[in-house]
Amino acid sequence: MDTYGTWDTTQRILVILAHPDDPEFFCGATLAKWAQAGHEIIYFLLTCGDKGRNSHNQDIPGSELCALRHVEQRAAAQVIGVKEVHFLDKEDGYLVPDLELRREMVRVIRRFRPDVLLTCDPQLLFSPVGINHPDHRAAGQAVLDAVFPAAGNELYFPELLDEGLPPHTPKEVWVSLSAQPNVTLDVSEFWETKIRALKEHKSQIGDPAKLEERMRSRHTEDSSPENPRYEEKFRVIRYS
Repeated sequence: MDTYGTWDTTQRILVILAHPDDPEFFCGATLAKWAQAGHEIIYFLLTCGDKGRNSHNQDIPGSELCALRHVEQRAAAQVIGVKEVHFLDKEDGYLVPDLELRREMVRVIRRFRPDVLLTCDPQLLFSPVGINHPDHRAAGQAVLDAVFPAAGNELYFPELLDEGLPPHTPKEVWVSLSAQPNVTLDVSEFWETKIRALKEHKSQIGDPAKLEERMRSRHTEDSSPENPRYEEKFRVIRYS
């Protein structure tokens, strides 16, 4: 069996998260590592981040911010090595893991037919800086509920069969920001790539120097700023 995150063949990896910049913040170094290894990575983001305001962008209307964040996300994806970015463009902040969203996630999984699916943990209520965004939790819940039992079973959402979307179950599901991680990857080599990608989200960052300082401070406890080592952790479920 392949080591976690190191596959013998090229994998199609589908990343479904809530907002622009979530892939880079949650697991950008891992994604850069996989992209360099030649794996095909597809982003599918559920909102366009139209409420992602801070002290640096208060005057931008939501519609303009939405368009700007599309541009920023594609630029960040290019830094990571991701060639394909899609948006569902739900309204930021109002994501709900209802049957409508679950059906859409089943549709997306069957459409792209990934070997590996990556999302986030719906159980993570508290983040290191406060309360985890409800959109993050809703996205993770909808995606995981779509994976099992619906995406691989033709009896769920049979109308998708009429769209030419037969059942599909990913071989692996990777849950980022997990409250119960079981896989830790050393991504030290790709931490600077992660930072470069994050800096493309200019509307969200504000002060790039402070961002760099904050991100570089996240080295493991057994390393130092002079000899830093960085990790990203996941809960991984294997179906084959």
